[in-house]
Amino acid sequence: MKEIVTIQVGSFANFVGSHFWNFQDELLGLAEDPQSDLVFKNQCLDMDVLYRTGETQKGILTYTPRLVSVGFQGSLGSLSSRGTLYNEIPPVPSDVVSTWTGNISTHSSEPQKKNLFLQSLDEEEQEKLGMMNGTKSGKDDSQSKIRNKAIVESLENGVQFWTDYSKVQYHPQSLYELNGLWMDVQEFDNYGLGRDAFSEGLCGEEITERLRFFIEECNHIQGFQFIVDDSGGFSGVAAEFLENIADEYSNIPVLLYNVRDPVSYMKPRSRKQAISRNLHDAISFSRLSSFCKLIVPVGLPSPSRSKASKFLCIEDEKPYHSSAVYASALHSISLPFRMEPLTPAAESCYVSGAVDVNGIIKMLAGQSRQNMVTTLDVAMPAPSLTGKQADQYLLGNMQPLTPETAEEVEDLQAVESMTIHGTLGPGGRQASISEVKDSVQTAYEHAMTRPKFSYLSVASCPLPIPLPYPSIFGNLVGQHGELLGSPISGNPSRGSLEIHSIPMAARLRSSTTVLPFLQNRLGNLRRFGLERGALGTEILRSWGFGKDELEDTGETLSNMVRTLDPHPQVSSDSD
Repeated sequence: MKEIVTIQVGSFANFVGSHFWNFQDELLGLAEDPQSDLVFKNQCLDMDVLYRTGETQKGILTYTPRLVSVGFQGSLGSLSSRGTLYNEIPPVPSDVVSTWTGNISTHSSEPQKKNLFLQSLDEEEQEKLGMMNGTKSGKDDSQSKIRNKAIVESLENGVQFWTDYSKVQYHPQSLYELNGLWMDVQEFDNYGLGRDAFSEGLCGEEITERLRFFIEECNHIQGFQFIVDDSGGFSGVAAEFLENIADEYSNIPVLLYNVRDPVSYMKPRSRKQAISRNLHDAISFSRLSSFCKLIVPVGLPSPSRSKASKFLCIEDEKPYHSSAVYASALHSISLPFRMEPLTPAAESCYVSGAVDVNGIIKMLAGQSRQNMVTTLDVAMPAPSLTGKQADQYLLGNMQPLTPETAEEVEDLQAVESMTIHGTLGPGGRQASISEVKDSVQTAYEHAMTRPKFSYLSVASCPLPIPLPYPSIFGNLVGQHGELLGSPISGNPSRGSLEIHSIPMAARLRSSTTVLPFLQNRLGNLRRFGLERGALGTEILRSWGFGKDELEDTGETLSNMVRTLDPHPQVSSDSD
């Protein structure tokens, strides 16, 4: 077993992470449920890769994510920063000497009330305790259905925090709030603010110490799964954190997803804000990429209007919605990292294509081109392997979740890693591993272009849809994610009450499709930061950037562009 430590930095990163951990929790529950489908009982996934075992002071065994989450103070909603499993109250030093003689003002707020979903989790815990003591539950199926419908409606209309829909128990070392940064009173919108926040007080040391806690109990750590909301100041926090990681754990690879909420693409209020945002994007991406082995930009300006939402009903203004799509893709891409080694006895069924984080990085960033920026594509749900054109249909449904990518680009040097799981075959049954492999091979044989190298991982287990998952599926999606020939009447958007699981296909691609993304950032940095008389000089100086550091930042972006295009023509989308 090779462990992974997950790091989530920033508001939207934690929204994505909350869905991601809900999937893992659902898989754990389905594996133990005697009523669940056989495909969930034979997942062939080693959950110890992502989770750690522990024990409370009362001797209760725990199983919690190996996670460090960083967010604003006050961003945990009704959840304590110490989680709910370990309820010890930290001791207050008795020898504290107060030397302040001036006036003292206290600012406090009412604790957040738990929503219906979180209340239902508490009730379930009480019911479990009651059953252990011989007490039977008083609820019947009809009552549960009514309650679940009310829960789904309340989440659709009332999610404020990522903890509002989290069904996972967290370790006290996992949840870190940046002291003094209240999410409702401070604009935390640029790289410079994040850089300063990390260095102020003991913030950097405290976050790094929490990470060290999880690393030191690992036996054979395979890498870091790092998710950062890079649209504002948290990219600065993440970059400083990553620099510490690079210094202390230089041999542990970092797979970095920089994610963005559609709301972050709102039109700037002024010319100055537009310049600041363009510079932030360039600086942020260059700095983050400097401290990881592979970086994957994720987050479309309008998922609802993208090709990726062909079978989805997404509301762009709800981070609860878009983060669910991105988390689904991240779950799929990460499956090979925890697939159990294939044995002769299991060869005919459950998983194939296990690979660790370092293997994926070498595959995508270690080829002759040596580019470490990849795009993320997804088919959600993945189509079934039926019909005359099923092979082409699978590849044709793969759509980018990475912004500013080029379409229909022929790249003979492209390298990719694809994960397909839960695919349906003829008659709605689960397709076998060999059927999926044959279908993908046939698809590429008939494709107009094909990558130089493609690695395929396949699993029989589909993506489970837990109760707090948003109602984002269209009326052409069936109960098990099958794509229907005619729409289901009624509500156009469907969720966990109607959809139990879906097949997924996700792909990381190292290719020239990411060139526009890189060229735009390089062009904006040159125009607003590096050229003589650039309008953003004062902004960059206020962020703490000198001339030499800016030139290094520009060189990093130039090298990325040059790797994919030896004769670049830099463009800019500055306005």
